Amino acid sequence: MNADELHEHDLLPDPIALVRRWFAEAEAFGLEQHDAMTLATATPDGRPSARAVLLKGIDQRGFAFFTNYESRKARELDANPHAALVLLWIPLQRQVRVGGRVERLGGEESDAYFATRPRGSQLGAWASEQSRPLPDRGELERRFAALDERYAGGVVPRPPHWGGYRVEPDEIELWQGRANRLHDRFRYTRGADGAWQHVRLAP
Repeated sequence: MNADELHEHDLLPDPIALVRRWFAEAEAFGLEQHDAMTLATATPDGRPSARAVLLKGIDQRGFAFFTNYESRKARELDANPHAALVLLWIPLQRQVRVGGRVERLGGEESDAYFATRPRGSQLGAWASEQSRPLPDRGELERRFAALDERYAGGVVPRPPHWGGYRVEPDEIELWQGRANRLHDRFRYTRGADGAWQHVRLAP
């Protein structure tokens, strides 16, 4: 497969496998924050919101990320468990769009990932009441300092209000940029039987 083309014969029966290949190629290319993606959620009445998060796992079950369960995105996912993702690797002229249902990860998976985070990030997960009003930065720094002292010399446990989600895709679109805006674009959709079907789309 040429890096700047995407043909029918380049496609795989499972689009998740192809996304994993693209993800690995973006990492090998040396792209900074190759794991950054846009996560879009919506309220039950359809009001959308979007933000950048980090993709922390791709497997046959879907796409995993982690956050505060009391944040705006988490509250929206609790009320409307559907989301959309966008991965964009501009130097490679590649984009991936994902849509599907969202579920929380189990505690063991969240614990395992939390244990790999830098200690400062672990403390930050405790200190920040994400998406809530904050009187001033000093308050945040005081919370962090108190937690740093509390867990000095010990393991920082995962906060009960922090953990992972997985987007279980029912639609995946791959876009490869080409000259003259004649891009290659394929959309996969998953049927009720779990099998994937794809179609080429006009760019």
